[in-house]
Order: sequence, then C-alpha cells, then structure tokens
Amino acid sequence: METVAVAAALGFLLLTAAGGSAGDEAREAAAVRELLVRLLGPGPAASFSVSVERALAAESGLDTYRLSGGGVGTRVRVLGSTGVAAAAGLHHYLRDFCGCHVAWSGSQLRLPQPLPVVPEELTEATPNRYRYYQNVCTQSYSFVWWDWARWEQEIDWMALNGINLALAWSGQEAIWQQVYLALGLTQTEIDEYFTGPAFLAWGRMGNLHTWSGPLPPSWHLKQVYLQHRILDRMRSFGMIPVLPAFAGHVPKALTRVFPQANITQMGRWGHFNCSYSCSFLLAPEDPLFPMVGSLFLRALTKEFGTDHIYGADTFNEMQPPSSEPSYLAAATAAVYQAMIAVDPDAVWLLQGWLFQHQPEFWGPAQVGAVLGAVPRGRLLVLDLFAESRPVYVRTASFQGQPFIWCMLHNFGGNHGLFGALESVNRGPTAARLFPNSTMVGTGMTPEGIGQNEVVYALMAELGWRKGPVADLGAWVTGFAARRYGVSHGDAEAAWRLLLRSVYNCSGEGCSGHNRSPLVRRPSLQMVTDVWYNRSDVLEAWRLLLTATPALASSPAFCYDLVDVTRQAVQELVSLYYEKVRTAYLNKELVPLMRAGGVLAYELLPALDKVLASDSHFLLGSWLEQARVAAVSETEARFYEQNSRYQLTLWGPEGNILDYANKQLAGLVADYYAPRWRLFTETLAKSLVQGIPFQQHQFDKNAFQLEQTFVLSTKRYPSQPQGDTVDLAKKLFLKYYPRWVAGAL
Repeated sequence: METVAVAAALGFLLLTAAGGSAGDEAREAAAVRELLVRLLGPGPAASFSVSVERALAAESGLDTYRLSGGGVGTRVRVLGSTGVAAAAGLHHYLRDFCGCHVAWSGSQLRLPQPLPVVPEELTEATPNRYRYYQNVCTQSYSFVWWDWARWEQEIDWMALNGINLALAWSGQEAIWQQVYLALGLTQTEIDEYFTGPAFLAWGRMGNLHTWSGPLPPSWHLKQVYLQHRILDRMRSFGMIPVLPAFAGHVPKALTRVFPQANITQMGRWGHFNCSYSCSFLLAPEDPLFPMVGSLFLRALTKEFGTDHIYGADTFNEMQPPSSEPSYLAAATAAVYQAMIAVDPDAVWLLQGWLFQHQPEFWGPAQVGAVLGAVPRGRLLVLDLFAESRPVYVRTASFQGQPFIWCMLHNFGGNHGLFGALESVNRGPTAARLFPNSTMVGTGMTPEGIGQNEVVYALMAELGWRKGPVADLGAWVTGFAARRYGVSHGDAEAAWRLLLRSVYNCSGEGCSGHNRSPLVRRPSLQMVTDVWYNRSDVLEAWRLLLTATPALASSPAFCYDLVDVTRQAVQELVSLYYEKVRTAYLNKELVPLMRAGGVLAYELLPALDKVLASDSHFLLGSWLEQARVAAVSETEARFYEQNSRYQLTLWGPEGNILDYANKQLAGLVADYYAPRWRLFTETLAKSLVQGIPFQQHQFDKNAFQLEQTFVLSTKRYPSQPQGDTVDLAKKLFLKYYPRWVAGAL
C-alpha cells in the first residue's frame, strides 16, 4: 500500500503542477471526432459518438474511457475523461472489437458491418498518470524533415496510442536567435554556433555546435510555423507538450560580450574535435545563468504558451567539470531556478540517460546531488532505457523523485528486427511494485521510429494495462491477424518464430543498435554473434512466402515481407562474411573470391531490388523529404547533404561512422555494396601479392568511397519499383536451399 500511496501522491503533485488538461472538454471531443474522419472517412465516422467528460476520472484522477453501444442502428459511444483517453478508447474498440490495426507503415481499417456490439459497458482507466513519447534524438533521426501533413499523422498515432506527454521542441533555435541577439552576439556568431538541421538534437543537448550548419533564415520561419501547429493539435487532444528550457550551454561568442563570465569548456564528444564539440558551460553561480535562462523561457512561452513541463539536459553523455556533489547540486538547482523565475509552476523533465551512460561517474552521492537539488515532485525523470538497464532499481526509485519507466529500444533509427518483448512486457509492472516506487508513467523513447512496429504496439498497450500480457505468443498471433486483416496459420507461425528469436533478447547486452556486418565498414574483426537462432529467421521468411497467395494484397504484409527478407539477407551477409574471413586467414584465394563475389556482387544488389519495391525503404524518399523542406535549390542540396551525412559518416571524418545506418534502396547499392567490393578486392590482392591486409589503409580507401557518396548529387527514385513478392521469392529460391544444404 505504501508503494501505491507514494506514487499516487507524486502523480497528484505533478498533475496540479502541470495544470491538468490542456483544453476544454468540447474542444478535445471535437479533436477526436476530426481524427475519426481522417482515419475512417466521414461515412464510417458517423457510426461513432465521441464525448469528453472530466467527471469520468473524478475518482482516480487518471485517464479513463468508457465504451458502449454498437450493432444495427446503434452508434458506438466513446466517452473519455480527456481527448487522449477518448482516442485511446476508440483505438481499443477498433483493435479488439473490429480487428483493425493502426501503424506507421500503414493501417488496416476494414470495419465489420454492422459494427460489433460492446456486450456490456466497458470502462478502462490507465494505471499511471503519464504515457510519454519521444527521445531528444528522435527529433533528428526521424522528424527533422517532416511537414505538417506528416506531423498530423504522427499526432493522430500518438492520440490513438494514449500518449499524453511528449516533446515539442521544433522552432526553439528561432527563439534562441532572438535571445542571443538581445545579449549582443552578432548574426554571424549565431550562424556559426547552430548545427545543421540533421544534427540539432545534439546541439540542443550541448554535445555539438557548428557541425553541418548554418541554419538558413527560412528554416527558422518554417519551424516556428510548424511548432504552432504541432502545439495547437497536441493541446486540442489534451496532451501536455514538453517545451525546452535552458540547460547551461552557451555559444563561445558569449565570452566576447561578457569577458568576465565564468564559463567552462567541456570535453570532447563523439570523436569530434573542439571545432564541433567541447561545448561551453555557464557556471551555475554566474549572474548570467538566471538571466539567459529566464530570457529564453520568457520569449519561448510568450511565443508558444506553456503547459508547465520543460526538458533540459546539462550533462548528456558529457562528464561534468566536477564530481563534487555540491557542484552537481548547484548546477541542477540553477537550471530549475531559471525555470521557476519565469514559470512558478514549472516541472523539469530530465532524461535519466546520464546516470546509466557513465555509471562509474554517477555514484550514489552524485546521483543524490542532482535528484535532491529540485523539490520533490518538480523533477520528473525518464528512466530512458529501463527495459535493459533500469536506473530506478539502483537509486531507490530515484530517491523519491517521480519517474517514467521508458522503453528506448532503438538507436540511430536503424533497421533490423530487434526487441526484448519479455522484458518490456514485465518491466512496468515490476517498477510499479518496486518498494516505495515513485513510478508515475510509462514511455516510449526510441532514437528513431518507423521500425519493429510490434514492439511499439505492445508498449503502447501496456500503458493501459495494470499487469503484463499473460501470453505473448497468443498476443503476437492476434497482432498478426489484425495487421493483415485476416488470420493465416503460416503468417502467425512466422510471427511466433520471430517472437522467440529476434524479439526475445534479454539482459543488459540487449541494444537496438544494428551492428551487422552488412551496415558496418568491413574489417577482419567483425562480430557476427547474435542472441537468437538464425534458422528461426530463415524459417519465418519461408512461412511468410508460403502465405503470399492469401496475403499479398495486404500492404502491411508486403512491408513485413520486405522487412523479413531484409533481415534474412542480413543473416546471410554475416555467414558469407565468415566464409570470406576464414578463406583469407587460410590463404585460400578461390573460396575467398567465391564468397566475397556472392556477397558484394549478387546478394547486396538483390537486396537493393527488394527494398526498392516498398516505399518505406527508399533512399530517394528519405532525401526527397529533405529537399522538399527547402525554399531554393541551394538549400535543397544543403539539406540533402545533411541527410546523407547523418545516414553514413555522421561527421566530417566518419566521427560516429554508420551509427544511424539504414537499409534503404540506393544506400545498399551505392554505399554498402561498394565497400564490400573494395574489401573483397583488397583481401584478394593481399593474398596474391603476399602482403598482409592493412586495416588502416583500407579504412582510408573506404572513407574515399563513403565521402564520395555523401558529396554526390545523384537522385534516387522516390516511388517503389518492382514486385515485392516476386523479388523476395527469387532471392529465397536462390539462397534458402543453399543454406539448408549447408552449401552457401
């Protein structure tokens, strides 16, 4: 009982501090009705009645929805305590009563007629105050080039999945520009400080400056406009947008204007030198700190309004200048004091990544200094990677500060089938039952989206469950049936195989960061170990192809067929790489050329063709998003280069090489395949000439290929080409029998 009481009290404190709802009942109900029309069309939407009444949650104070009605001549009635609750209730009905599926890759929304009856009035309340969404990095890895149409789709997805707390960080550089000009910086100094659009996330966290900039004036105008629309739509559902606040990082040019200011230069980050990293941190005791912080927040809230929750990360992946608890407490308190100087109701949302990223620095005294520097209930911590490395366990539930149990899952927006579904399924309940737990919500914090949709479907559902899913096998079978609009034994068997293999990672080593040789610069030391049996992936591939006569008309099925084919090829690349390496070490030229030739000249080109058959796997679409965001051809080329850098080198010298790797048609053909051809040819030349393979020299030569791709202006198709089923089947028939026979 004590655990529940602590969490409930903190949840109430945050609820009052955050001001409760973000709009009135009528506006929120109207927003959900408009969502219904966008989702289903005006005709089917007329079969639903949506209303919002705060009184529905009067007893618990937690988001609640009620479903009733349906059947011949009777509308389905959806009642929610907030717009988000009503949207989540609508999604529950569509999913569990109608067998529909809402997803990034496309939704399956075939409604049965008449609409199914809700047998008896169904009322559901969420077990926690918050369902959070986004990572600061998501803004760059996934959202950077989005227009309003794409944002509208995402906010609809958020509402349907019950998200009521999310970052809204667009347009902040325009506000910072106003502040810096007011402080006396020149426009040139400001332009030199901001990163390019694709790297703003790390500029915002103080990791980077300058790299791949400057930001064009049109960028600021468009982002401010976009932010207003994002905020208006989020608030119309009753969501709480989290705005940015001052974390202490400042441009170096501030030392010119204020030469007496106490400013410390931080260390390097991400293999960047100080031309682009080594950020400048304003000392917490310097009088400039509250001035800069309040100037920014006042200008920001004047422009965008506020819902009283703000995000700021001072030491994200950066070691503080001192480990003294007094310093860490002062640095933390300074950020919070700058917030409440402008907004007395401010609550600080802190990414807890720093505590698990450098555990050797963040001992009990250091963690306690940060957590104790803000009044209890005014610091809301995201346990960012809780499915793998929960911090609440070793910090006594963040020493009494409220926290949100988050699933990070994905790094860099990588493709690659991955999940720790058992850990995800049981994690929130375990955190809720932890002694004196201060958990107040669940969250999804991927660095990039648009992948592994089954993982996010489960996590979103868990935000409304009081306990774990009892049978994940049955759950994933139902997921497949809804996704494709029909039950199919082979497809469901394929999903059960994926559940027990790629989606069954466990332990601290689990990380949704694709390190497959396919997407990494080749070497003789590449790791090919995986946590699952590769035969499960290849058998799932076979089963999906067996299901194609019945399911090929489903866009979601075709997407999954591409994705599983891609994963199967990724496995085959590892196996062929092992043959290449073994042949080289054994000084066997012919087997080396045979395996390397298949990998670089047959397998990767075939993969590129399969990827080209689906609109979600096109480099052309990725780059076109960037180009369309521009207002001139010069800008378009600049944005495209930003995008190419992020996908590949990540820095001028490959500083975080391939971190944001993706398997896209065009990228496989013109970036990954040329590297593998060079590797095979270099190894063969080494054997022929009797000269040892020199990794350092190979890296130099590979960098030339990589840089050529980044600087290229080649245009790629933004529309799919070829038949997915036919291309996947050809690949399967060529390689699956070889694998079965052990004759790759």
